[in-house]
Amino acid sequence: MTLRPLRAAVIGTGAITRGAHIPALRALAPDIEIVALVDISEEAVRAAAAEFGVAGAYTDIAEMLAVERPDLVTVGTPPRAHKDAIIAALDAGASVWCEKPPSRSLADYDEIADHEGEDGPYVSYVFQHRFGAAAQRLRRHVAEGTLGRPTVAVCNTLWYRDPEYFAVPWRARWHTEGGGPTMGHGIHQMDLALSILGEWSEVIAVMSTLARDTETEDVSMAIVRMESGALCTITNSLLSPRETSALRFDFDDATVEVEHLYGYDNSHWRWTPAPHVDAATAERWQPETDSASSHLAQLTALLASIRHGERPAASGDDGRRVLELVAGMYASALGGRTVRREELAAGHPFVAAMHGGDAAAATEHLGAGRLQERPSTATEEIAHV
Repeated sequence: MTLRPLRAAVIGTGAITRGAHIPALRALAPDIEIVALVDISEEAVRAAAAEFGVAGAYTDIAEMLAVERPDLVTVGTPPRAHKDAIIAALDAGASVWCEKPPSRSLADYDEIADHEGEDGPYVSYVFQHRFGAAAQRLRRHVAEGTLGRPTVAVCNTLWYRDPEYFAVPWRARWHTEGGGPTMGHGIHQMDLALSILGEWSEVIAVMSTLARDTETEDVSMAIVRMESGALCTITNSLLSPRETSALRFDFDDATVEVEHLYGYDNSHWRWTPAPHVDAATAERWQPETDSASSHLAQLTALLASIRHGERPAASGDDGRRVLELVAGMYASALGGRTVRREELAAGHPFVAAMHGGDAAAATEHLGAGRLQERPSTATEEIAHV
């Protein structure tokens, strides 16, 4: 039986939708047909519709949903607009695929989830690094126990964003982005780490605004205890000139590492057996295929889930896990103590907002370590001695 194409609509016509969402959707034709684009700028949406050959161009989400009745809606707006767009699409009966971060708070995440049906439609979130062949192979190893117990993990997102990057009004503002690199940048690698390591139980974190003029942190660090007993260190930075995204997992029988920037294939991974493991055994650990991490890889899996009426990966509790860790990191850093996952229940101030309910106080706390005077030359430095 030939299935009809899914009707897809794209909300937002910025860099992420032009560079990732639309190409991924078009790559899955004829199974998916893009029928509409939406943007608050009529000029932008008409230009994008002409560029990509899309018939429908709208500035109003409700109108688009009523006229086009899409099966799938992708959301690539700034974070502040995620919740309303997702809810509108779910209420109209469309499945949704939304960019990270899923929402600005756990409370928003749970409000969105209330609009899902018991049997769908569902909303899932763009965590594409889970979907490369090597990560999927590693998850099977963990499930089967072939590498032994996980013991130590390292999760680093070390990126560089210059001051001009933060001139965009919604970036690094509590009410628009929800947080800093912990929320909007490192969340990709953190999600990949949790997809390998499983559930977390407690976190202790520090954060600071060291160099950029933002309301939020520009660096965060954490130590996370997993339910398995493994320990994971996390660093998220926007101040690192040699940019890298790097994860390391130490098991009883192997070390597995990946280093990339915005996406990987098998060549970015390294599998190192422990001294007691023979080469023939280690050879069998390798991925069977070499599919890269990408929006297309995740969208392909999402399409299959929609066709089968199943909840997709990176949705529901599976999508909430990393946002819960983000909230725990902010609660720990701003509260100066270890935070247990079980604390993050309804009514907790960091469930309602990543700043804990007082944005000004959070900003002041994060900026406490900022140098007030920064000598610009060696002469000035000597003069201060």
